[in-house]
Amino acid sequence: MNYRLLLPILLLFFTACSSRKYSRNNRQIEKQAKKANPDALSYTTLSYIDAFKGVAVEEMNTFGIPASITLAQGILESGSGNGSLAKYANNHFGIKVTSEWKGKGYYKDDDKKNDCFRVYKDARQSYKDHSEFLKRKRYSALFQLDKNDYKNWAYGLKQAGYATNPKYPDLLINLIEKYQLHQYDQSESEKQKIIREDRVFTEINANIAVEQKKFAPVSAPPSKQVITTPDSTADTPQVSTPVYTASSNTSKYYTVKQGDTLYNISKRYNLSVEELRAINNLLDSGIKIGQQLQIVK
Repeated sequence: MNYRLLLPILLLFFTACSSRKYSRNNRQIEKQAKKANPDALSYTTLSYIDAFKGVAVEEMNTFGIPASITLAQGILESGSGNGSLAKYANNHFGIKVTSEWKGKGYYKDDDKKNDCFRVYKDARQSYKDHSEFLKRKRYSALFQLDKNDYKNWAYGLKQAGYATNPKYPDLLINLIEKYQLHQYDQSESEKQKIIREDRVFTEINANIAVEQKKFAPVSAPPSKQVITTPDSTADTPQVSTPVYTASSNTSKYYTVKQGDTLYNISKRYNLSVEELRAINNLLDSGIKIGQQLQIVK
């Protein structure tokens, strides 16, 4: 018997058997998924966001992961919910089977051929498992970041080894900014608090304006500061040179722009987040576009 010819035949046989096993397994899972949700529709990115923003906010409130990061990862890794893993395995984040996993697996080529991915009962379970996954020690530094600092979260995920694609952080940031996903990083209580503060601020300013109109005395424009320059000779009269001084307050304040967080503003002005909050009497890290922040003690 020629064993050198027999070995390749046996390898081919077992490979074919394995392929049929993987294929049979996937067909069974796909059949179950279609039976459970026969009217499943394809998502657009906007309809995907609308469908899953609620669960992303819930996970943020429970685990501290920015909802914008979770949504952007879901969009990117599931193809806005239209990839085979999301459709048939309810797996929106490409989490693979590990030794502690007791559920089913769905096979798909990834880092290697026929990688095995977790199958979830529903997408919500996938989102929860994604949060649990990020609570591992290797990602612990991310939870020291401000909840609104989605940019450093994106870069931190790559640095911690979440993805091999060098453009992964930029892909997440572009999705967050294109679809304004950072709006979901504030909880409803934070949004309501900002609305209440805006209302009070507007009312106070309106009252101050009325009082100033009623009681402010009419006065002449402020005089220009004059510095007298000593003359170089005794016979020449002294000349007064007007010097205009700029308001010292203009450099003490910063106006919040889109994409700003307390974290990046504090770093820009060599302050800590706690110092910036203390200077401005902020109870939390919520800020809004157009808000004036004092940045000099």
